Amino acid sequence: MPRERGEKVVASNRKARHDYSIGDTYEAGMVLSGTEVKSLRAGRASLIDGYAFIEGGEMWLDAVHIPEYTAGTWTNHPPRRKRKLLLHKQEIVKISHKTKEGGYTLIPLRIYFLDGRAKVEIAVAKGKKEFDKRQTLRERQDKRESDRAMSARRNLGD
Repeated sequence: MPRERGEKVVASNRKARHDYSIGDTYEAGMVLSGTEVKSLRAGRASLIDGYAFIEGGEMWLDAVHIPEYTAGTWTNHPPRRKRKLLLHKQEIVKISHKTKEGGYTLIPLRIYFLDGRAKVEIAVAKGKKEFDKRQTLRERQDKRESDRAMSARRNLGD
């Protein structure tokens, strides 16, 4: 039985939802060294430039910054190394077919602990054009304004 219960989010990539239209998402385990796990448990990681790729039938996570563990010694890890992701073979094949279609990329959305095990949520995403980003911002702003107007109208009725 695991010592920890539930889900604890360490890092999330909020900008990814702005820059990409998210398709399918997958949960993958990560192969980490001891100091990487300790650094993640301290809540330190950055997904800003991170991406995933498939090489030789295996999935890898690259350019994700997990800083060195402060209490670590010569056993510390390099902060931006390639990390292997653990997925079922069928999932890797399905993802590789999707990315070979063109225009799709693999981006990490968040790193979290699930029942004490480090996981990463990977998304198959397609990059948005500049006008798509503006359209999304406009829709979000319009929704916010309509909600504000509805709330004001509701409060007036009291």
